[in-house]
Order: sequence, then structure tokens, then C-alpha cells
Amino acid sequence: MTQRQVSCFLFCFIFFFTVNDPGPPIPCGGAADTTSLAVGTKTGYKLFSVTSVDRLDCIHESAETPDVYIVERLFSSSLVVVVSLALPRRMNVYHFKKGTEICNYSYSNNILSVRLNRQRLIVCLEESIYIHNIKDMKLLKTLLNTPSNPTGLCALSNNHSNSYLAYPGSTAIGEIIVYDANNPSTVTTIPAHDSPLAAITFSASGTKLASASERGTVIRVFSIPEGTRLYEFRRGMKRYVSISSLSFSADAQFLCASSNTETVHIFKLEQHSPSREEETPTWSAYVGKMFSAASNYLPAQVSDMMNQDRAFATVRLNIFGLKNICALAMIQKLPRLLVASSDGYLCIYNVDPQDGGECALVKKHRLFDSNDQHKESENESESKEASPPSQSYAATVAIPTTAPSSTALTGYSEDGGMRKGEVIPEHEFAAGPVCLDDENEFPPINSCRDGTRRGKGRRT
Repeated sequence: MTQRQVSCFLFCFIFFFTVNDPGPPIPCGGAADTTSLAVGTKTGYKLFSVTSVDRLDCIHESAETPDVYIVERLFSSSLVVVVSLALPRRMNVYHFKKGTEICNYSYSNNILSVRLNRQRLIVCLEESIYIHNIKDMKLLKTLLNTPSNPTGLCALSNNHSNSYLAYPGSTAIGEIIVYDANNPSTVTTIPAHDSPLAAITFSASGTKLASASERGTVIRVFSIPEGTRLYEFRRGMKRYVSISSLSFSADAQFLCASSNTETVHIFKLEQHSPSREEETPTWSAYVGKMFSAASNYLPAQVSDMMNQDRAFATVRLNIFGLKNICALAMIQKLPRLLVASSDGYLCIYNVDPQDGGECALVKKHRLFDSNDQHKESENESESKEASPPSQSYAATVAIPTTAPSSTALTGYSEDGGMRKGEVIPEHEFAAGPVCLDDENEFPPINSCRDGTRRGKGRRT
């Protein structure tokens, strides 16, 4: 696997806004709109803090675990989950401020993605999903025999009061299963697209879900938990693209989408008011009414296309074909678009929330210094000589590395973690939000720290 292929899976945005988490904020030593960026590399991983446009602070760097392809940070807390290509079946949970490993878990197959909020930690394998209680890492539920999901596509609501989990319900069409991870049960099934899913994401409150298919031409937004379609946006018509990321703004008024093309699209979630258009008639409004009236007499596919909204704002990148991740954030009290790409750069753009249009680049940060890039280039050239022809990500991580740990989580039942005689912690049924103390209370996984239960899972 080349460094560029590895990087395709190494960039992930983690935000901490007051609106993201209705409970008491986790102490993080920064402002409420602090934005964090986690980056996995060939040599380890880095955690960055973006508190201003001109400044990118590296708050933590680890070189203990090479070839990191998953790194997830719990908002702005000290908890970090890491998975490396060396041990793709093992998940390590660290308290990076203390420099200690909290625990590790091994699974029966390669880990493809990890999602977490203040109540749940989700581990997604190709054909199963594991739901852990993040307070003590107990396995609460296992979803077995899920439709084949080779990219580990799933989304978890940041709002721990609902903890909705979304994942593909079919390999043939874009069906989404929405699951309640707090009270294990299926909430709804959404027939979102005709083609298989490529991207899904929740809004901060967990009340909206955005999705895109492998065609990448249409992006839809649904209400949760009802599953009703709220918005439909057309990204483009000329070509199919691969959507790499979807992200809502904190107030869920905007949605951004990036792909393998040079354009990032920002859509505005607003309901059009007929009365307002009548008060201020314009030529565009008149033409819009004509199209709307004509669409009633056209085939359904053409009618849907005419009623789809276009991008409110766009960004033209200087790169093409590289994996990238986009996100919307408030930095220094202004709306910004952040784009991190696999070439090692983070770009920050201004967004005009009133008029939209083309977004202006205000700052470009380098995530790696020249020495890091030189080392990784050497590693890449060495790997090219030693490795077979290029493979997909799923095929690469499927290559056996070491024998699975004796503590591999094999043979879980559908009710794993909720068997007779086992007691679910009392705080799981608390009416209000759980307050987590980053230094003292969280993460309180003492049973894993003494080594007696380190990485051990229950079997049936």
C-alpha cells in the first residue's frame, strides 16, 4: 500500500461545539468552538487544534504505532482510539495526555471504521458491528451478518441522548438502516438511493441524516427518526464522482460535500417560502415557477431533477483525484470551510452565509514538515519495491499479518453483553446527560488498566 493509499483513510475531522453535545462540555482547555483534526501517518498519528485561521497547533504526536489508518478522538477529550495496519484486528484506546493505554480489544476480522460519542463506541467490520458502552467498554450489542460493507461505511450521532447509528442495509441499493445504540433496536429503514451508498453523516443534534450514493450526483437529507426526505441537492449532471465526505454545519443550516473532483460543494438547507417570492418578484423567481409548473407534466426522473436545489457555495481546489475531507466550522466567530487532503495540507476558506458563491482561500497549513514527508517518501518507494501490484484498501488490510489474539471477540451472540445475569451499568438508564471529567472520571476503565481484563471480551 502506498502512502497516498494509506492517507486516503487517515484524515478525519473531530469537532467540539457546544451544540454538538447537549451535556456539560468536556474540559479541553480551549474555547467552545475549538476544532480538532486527527491525522494518521506511516509513522504514527498527530492531533491538531484549529482555534484561529492563522494558527495550527499540534497538541499531540505519537510515533509508537506505525501505519495508523484509523485514529478517532472523542471530541476534545484525551481519549483516542487507534488502529494500525500492523494489527488491523486490534483496537487500542489511549489517554494521550497521560501517555497510557486504557485497554485494547481484538476482533475476529479487520476493523474498517470506529465511531464514538459520549455514550457509545462503535466498531465496524465488513459484516458485523459491535456496540460498546464507552464508560467501561462493555460490549452491549453485536449486529451480526450485516450486508457486506467493505469500506466500513457508518455514522454515529454526536448527540449521546439518542446515539443513532446509520449503516448500509443493502449491497445493491442505497438503503440506510438507522439503529438506536442507546436502546438497541432498529429505528427505521430509509430507501435513500437507487445505487449503493458512498457517504452518510448525521447533523450535530442527530435529527438530520445526509447521504450520497456511489454515483455521487444527488445528495439527500432525511429527518431522523422518521426517515422523511427533507431536501434533495444535485451536485452535478455531467459525470459520476466518488463522494469522499459529507458534513453539516453546527446549526445544520449548511451541508458540505467533497469528492475526487476539484470542487467542494456547500448546500443551504432552507425551505422556500412562496409568499416571500410573491412579495419580491424577480425574473429568476418567474422562471422558477415556470419550471415548477412544467415539471408536473414531465416524467418523474426529469421532474425530480428540475426540483433539486443546486450548490449555494463552491470551492475550487488546486488538486484533482486526491482523497479529501471537508467540514464546516466557526473559527474566530466566522463560518469557515476546512478541507484536508491526502497530500498533507489543510486549507481554510471563508464562507459567505448570506450570498454564498465562490469561497476564498484564506490560509493553507502544512500538516507534515519536510522531514516527515521525506521519510514517508522513502518508505513509500521501499514498499513499492517489496509489495505486489496496487490493491484496494479492503484487500490490503485483509492480508494476514499476525495470528489473531487469543482474546479475539469471536462467536458473539445477537444479544452479546446483555445476557442473563449481566447488569447494565446504572448510568445507562440515567434521565439526564452524563458528566465526564477528563482527568478523574473519564475514561473510568480501571478493570482494563490492571491487565486482568485487558482486551478481553465475553464469549458465548
